[in-house]
Amino acid sequence: MGELAEELPISRPAVSQHLRVLKEGGLVVDQAEGTRRVYRLNPDGVTALRAYLERIWDDALTAFHKAAEVAPDDPEQENS
Repeated sequence: MGELAEELPISRPAVSQHLRVLKEGGLVVDQAEGTRRVYRLNPDGVTALRAYLERIWDDALTAFHKAAEVAPDDPEQENS
């Protein structure tokens, strides 16, 4: 974490807190190596996040498509 904290414009405790949240969310895993903790992306967590975001995106596109189907083709026609 120390190397990561040195590269970021936030404090070490803030980096630690962010890593804890990412770990709780399944996006990173950590492993003790001597006196250090090494954090790595969790491929399974990233895959799950991607699937979730794709579902949200698909839902948003479907809603947009439905809204576009019921909207008038020419906004000028609405005012006539």
